[in-house]
Amino acid sequence: MKYVHVGVNVTNLEASIAFYQKVFGLSPVKVKEGYAKFLLENPGLNFTINVRDQVVGNQVNHFGFQVETAEEILTHKERLEKEGFFAREEMDTTCCYAVQDKFWVTDPDGNEWEFFYTKADSEVQKIENTSCCKTSTESKVNSCC
Repeated sequence: MKYVHVGVNVTNLEASIAFYQKVFGLSPVKVKEGYAKFLLENPGLNFTINVRDQVVGNQVNHFGFQVETAEEILTHKERLEKEGFFAREEMDTTCCYAVQDKFWVTDPDGNEWEFFYTKADSEVQKIENTSCCKTSTESKVNSCC
C-alpha cells in the first residue's frame, strides 16, 4: 500500500484548504469545483475534501498523526500555533491504554486532529476526570482512539 485515503465533507472549500495547508505543511495537488486533494508522503495519505451543503460536527470522532518522539509533538504544536491555531494540549495523559503527550486542533467544520506521541503502555483506558478523546465542541465523551 502506498497511501491511506481519507475523504472529509466540508462546507467551505477555501477555508478548509487554508486550514489543511497549514496542518499538513503543503498545498493541495488538485483543486476543482467543490473538491481538493492533498497527497502526503510521510505518512502516506491521500486526503480529499468535498463540499457539501451541511456538515454537522465531528462525524468521524477524530483524526490523528502519531509521531515518533516527544520533541516532534512540541515542534508541530509550535508550528501550528505560529500559523494562528489554538492547540488544546494534553501532556503526560493516560488515554487509550497508553501514556501520551498530545495536542488537538479543529478544522473549520469541527473535525478534530490529534498529534500524539505514545510514551508507554497503560493497563487503564484513561485516568478519571481527564478528557481522553473528548471533543472540545461536544459535552459527550466519544469512544477513544
